[in-house]
Amino acid sequence: MSGPGVVVVGGGLTGATVAQTLREEGYDGPVTIVAAEPHRPYERPVLSKGYLLGTEPREAAYVHPREWYAEHDVELRLGVAATAVDRDARTVTLADGDVLGYAHLVLATGATPRRLHVPGADLAGVRYLRRLEDADRLLAAFGERPRVAIVGGGWIGLEVAAAARAAGLPVTVLEATDLPLGRVLGRRMAGMFADLHREHGVDLRTEVTVAAIEPDADRRVAGVRLGDGTLVAADLVVVGIGAVPETGLAEAAGLEVRDGVVVDASLRTADPRVLAAGDVARAPRPALGGLPLRVEHWANAQRHGALAARTILGVEAADDRLPYFYTDQYDLGMEYVGFADPHATDGPGAFDEVIVRGDLARRELIAFWVRDGRTVAGMNVNVWDVSEEIEALVRAGGHPDDRTWPVP
Repeated sequence: MSGPGVVVVGGGLTGATVAQTLREEGYDGPVTIVAAEPHRPYERPVLSKGYLLGTEPREAAYVHPREWYAEHDVELRLGVAATAVDRDARTVTLADGDVLGYAHLVLATGATPRRLHVPGADLAGVRYLRRLEDADRLLAAFGERPRVAIVGGGWIGLEVAAAARAAGLPVTVLEATDLPLGRVLGRRMAGMFADLHREHGVDLRTEVTVAAIEPDADRRVAGVRLGDGTLVAADLVVVGIGAVPETGLAEAAGLEVRDGVVVDASLRTADPRVLAAGDVARAPRPALGGLPLRVEHWANAQRHGALAARTILGVEAADDRLPYFYTDQYDLGMEYVGFADPHATDGPGAFDEVIVRGDLARRELIAFWVRDGRTVAGMNVNVWDVSEEIEALVRAGGHPDDRTWPVP
């Protein structure tokens, strides 16, 4: 059993940022990162963007160079899962039988892709994208020139569609609702993304259900059978229907779980020695009136890693920034800040109009989600260096016309 220090379970951006912030701010105790994957900590956005497009090398995914961990006395326990937490003894048991003592434990276990449960979902040629190996396999599959069907028109599905089209592959996107991203952006802005993909040759089919993945004689994918009986021919099926937080370790340890591990604004669970951060954490957002949210985006992972470290160091702080995410698809680059919920009728996220400044047809614009004259979220599309100003507008409760925006 090692001596107590900080143990981080999870080898993503959150875990790496915890370790980095601890060292930068003077912590000199033991720091150990435990990761079930065999890789040093890496970031996930590049997997569906630059790496899958072939514009960035595999190495671009890693948070730090390999030597950084030894240079900063951060122990990596890679390729071994954490299997149990004993909060009374303050220990973490690993799959190889080792037991690590901790003074503070950070659960940064992330999320896992939601699985598709239909006949044929286990066939060779059905893929998900979450891990580095998933991206490796997709790249290799793209080289075989397959017909690609993507189940789910969310961010991952659309980014994979863009990468597959850039590789010259035929692509069909199958979306259960009437518009991809409609549940996130609302009809007007979601329609812009639907048009974008259709203009780039994607066969986008909405309001469809998947009944089965059909096999060929070799038990490989031959197509996707829809609920109405239609067969969509495909050799490769990529499933992107959301993600589920990895809460098993927390639940077994007796911590509160409700669509993620429940934490306070400083990321502490009910056990002050145990924190949760990143995709797995459901934390109140001071900038949204304390609304508890679980956010699965890069900025949240980075911010939570730094916040968890400072909480361990005794700094009373909270993540008072607004949610932020971005995407790159074809020639469209977008940043979004704030929180707008197309289904909300009241409270944080509710809006009654979308105001567009710029050129929607050319996709050079800023969109503002507004409620009673107050901006609740903003999205800049192919207009740059305005995200911080949009965030300031949202935080001030201002109207888009309170200032002039650099749009066509």
